[in-house]
Amino acid sequence: MENVVLIIHLLLALSLIGAVLLQRSEGGGLGMGGGGGAAAGRSAGTAMGKLTWILAIAFICTSMALTVIAARNAAGSSVLDRIVDSPAPSAAEEETPGLSGGSLLPPAADDDAPLLPTAE
Repeated sequence: MENVVLIIHLLLALSLIGAVLLQRSEGGGLGMGGGGGAAAGRSAGTAMGKLTWILAIAFICTSMALTVIAARNAAGSSVLDRIVDSPAPSAAEEETPGLSGGSLLPPAADDDAPLLPTAE
């Protein structure tokens, strides 16, 4: 159920982006220019404006539905509960093979071994 609502939510988001980008520009940024704005009152609703409102309301509804679904799935559990309830690693698991003394440096070379291979 959650996946279906999530897919619808993503499709609504893409449709909403497309509907906003296809609308006619009203002028300058922040409502400046174009003769419109708060003083001009409400303009007649266009089909694209109504479609944008419908898509926005549907987007908000799917957002709330996803929140309710996620809250229902996580009811009674906490991330801290999962950390506390996990078993502690045993002594065999704590020791990493290949590391002597807990050092992250490579093992020391033997004094008898040559540092570079020699061609004899």
